[in-house]
Amino acid sequence: NFIRIAHYPQDDALLEACDELGMLAWEEIPIIDRVPDTPGYADNCERNLREMIRQHYNHPSVINWGYMNEILLVTPGPGNKEWPAFKERTVALAQRLEKVLKEEDPTRKSVMAFNMTNLYNEIGLNLVDVVGWNLYHGWYVDKLSDFDKWCEDQHQRYPNKPMIISEWGAGSDRRLHSYQAHPFDFSIEYQQTYIEHYLPFIEEKPWISGCSYWNFIDFNVAARQESMPRVNNKGAAYNDRTLKDVGYYFKAMWRKDVYVVHIASRDWATRTGKASDTQSIKIYSNLSEVELIVNGKSQGKKKVSNCFALFDVSLPFGSSTLEAKGFGEKPLADDAQAKGGNTEDAMTIQYTPLPDIAKGEELAINVGSNCYFTSSLSDLTWLPDQTYQSGSWGYVGGESKSTTSEIENTIDGPIYQTWREGDLEYKIDAPKGEYEVELLLADVTKPATQLPNLLARSSSEASSKDVRFDVIINGEKKESAFTPTDGRHYRTAFKRRYIIRNDGTSIDVQLKSLQGKAFLNGIKVRKLN
Repeated sequence: NFIRIAHYPQDDALLEACDELGMLAWEEIPIIDRVPDTPGYADNCERNLREMIRQHYNHPSVINWGYMNEILLVTPGPGNKEWPAFKERTVALAQRLEKVLKEEDPTRKSVMAFNMTNLYNEIGLNLVDVVGWNLYHGWYVDKLSDFDKWCEDQHQRYPNKPMIISEWGAGSDRRLHSYQAHPFDFSIEYQQTYIEHYLPFIEEKPWISGCSYWNFIDFNVAARQESMPRVNNKGAAYNDRTLKDVGYYFKAMWRKDVYVVHIASRDWATRTGKASDTQSIKIYSNLSEVELIVNGKSQGKKKVSNCFALFDVSLPFGSSTLEAKGFGEKPLADDAQAKGGNTEDAMTIQYTPLPDIAKGEELAINVGSNCYFTSSLSDLTWLPDQTYQSGSWGYVGGESKSTTSEIENTIDGPIYQTWREGDLEYKIDAPKGEYEVELLLADVTKPATQLPNLLARSSSEASSKDVRFDVIINGEKKESAFTPTDGRHYRTAFKRRYIIRNDGTSIDVQLKSLQGKAFLNGIKVRKLN
């Protein structure tokens, strides 16, 4: 029942809707990242604050007026010669605006959004009534458990200061999926893991006054790069307002007036694997127990914990029907069903076998990545990387790397945002015949300039010289002193195709470093005859 209206006042229609729906609102003016030494800046900030309060004073939904967001994010810190002046300007402006806010509206609480440093408290910016914390542990920095530690530490230091978790979130790209999800892989599964960790902690701590997830929907941002350029994809819903599966976790956690049962596999309804593989099926629910039925056969019942239950099931190749049923000891409310709740859910899932090279099916490897990636252009699924095992395929040597830089000349950016580098080899066991081998390359050794909070998870390395390496396939040198950039085209998708003859039992692709570290972003193999 709470919304943070960020990062600027919006149309009256939004607050009118909050008034009608009984939503509580935090509204703020756009003072973001740093306080510049610009004539008239402080006067403009004061005018903005006064105008916002006077225009929206009579909206009962407003409970907080805010006036700074992550104001130390790009401010030179202590130890920098510019720090004293920045500190003085920032604190002086905060004191001025706090006074203005109380003059205009002494009945409502002031609020400011801090980001992950205690410096805000140390220099006196905690003069506001309520502190908002924008926290991204387990995403941009650190581990998920560090979120818990940070909040506990702040409460211990400042037990009488009301706290709101004003931003928290992880990005997800419906093209990316992983059984071994980790921070900043942009998989649907890691976003679920992240939210399933944060939200229970927030709900369980009475000294956390509230939270606002960043963000309700995926939205456009001009400077954004990452897996979906120009899109911040942390939303609980896609930009067409369709809920992601994880949106139903929020519903299961927060709705007390309706039943919730949702099979959280719609974002990964087409999968590929071996006949012997088990598939993890998650069900979100606010009921105490759920049952999963696959193709008419019950997989048993499981207790719901943290609003979800996990089933590991075997699926036949082809289409399978999944059904979920929820069970509770008593209704949540007398009119729960009438309000749109459900105790059952159903969907279909497609399960396809791994590509068979001998039959001419394309084997596509998402080099350096833990994720399956399905191209929205070709519908081809690129498989997560793996070490070589006899009878299969995989890498020998090299080191996995990643970047958040945008890749030009492709809409399949995530394929090129991970790679292996160094002297490396890919072995692909395959029958004799003629093959097309395609190498995908993008030199990201000169990372693009990004927003300050987008660099933490990039593991790319800067280089002053173009990388050069030999490409050898089945013992034949295909490229000598090869460079994909030619000194110009950095962070640009590049493909190189070779027709080769395999007279043995495997295709062997070797990259030998000559200058810098050889690298490979993707590899695709197809039997021609």
